Amino acid sequence: MIPLQYLIDSASFNSNFVRFLCDHFPRERIEEAMDHYALGATRDRKVIFWQMDVNGHVRTGKMMQYDPLTGKRLRNRHGSIDWVHSCLKRRHRLPADFNLRQCYFGEHLLRRYPERPVALVEGEKTAVIGSMIYRDFIWLAAGNLNGLTPEKSEVLRDRDLLLYPDAGCYDKWAAKMCRLREQLSCRVEISELIERHASQHQRAAGYDLADYILEEML
Repeated sequence: MIPLQYLIDSASFNSNFVRFLCDHFPRERIEEAMDHYALGATRDRKVIFWQMDVNGHVRTGKMMQYDPLTGKRLRNRHGSIDWVHSCLKRRHRLPADFNLRQCYFGEHLLRRYPERPVALVEGEKTAVIGSMIYRDFIWLAAGNLNGLTPEKSEVLRDRDLLLYPDAGCYDKWAAKMCRLREQLSCRVEISELIERHASQHQRAAGYDLADYILEEML
């Protein structure tokens, strides 16, 4: 595991991602999201999306750079995405054989809110934005399309779970939903909202629930 002090020391509003949020959401909602997800920032204003498991252990952190005006992730640029564990290994602050076992982003909130239903999305950005609008759910992120797995979902046993796949990903997550129902005693449903709403152009651009929420706010 990664020492908790790294997470504590990184806590900051000074990321381009949070700068974008400040243009769209009330400060009290952003502060609540900061508290829930322990968002951090790097010196070059990347946001750190920490992965902390249900037992409060820090697994890693995903460092991502966003455009502060559009809120879009900067892709295909050197250093636009990195991992805390990889950075620490390069600096010889973690053993070279450190074995990463990822968990869901936001997983630590399951213990804080044991009675709340869970909404699970693909991206960390979407989970943070969802949490500021639909506050009766615990918002988790799989991290990518293939990040929804039965192994990681063991922590969701006996929970009510609602999946929000990105546009174009509904069928794949629907198949995973069936496997989760078989292997876990959790109640799983899947939303068709984004799949039905997205245009072909939006689908190609990776349209998701965060885009829908921001679109509805304009």
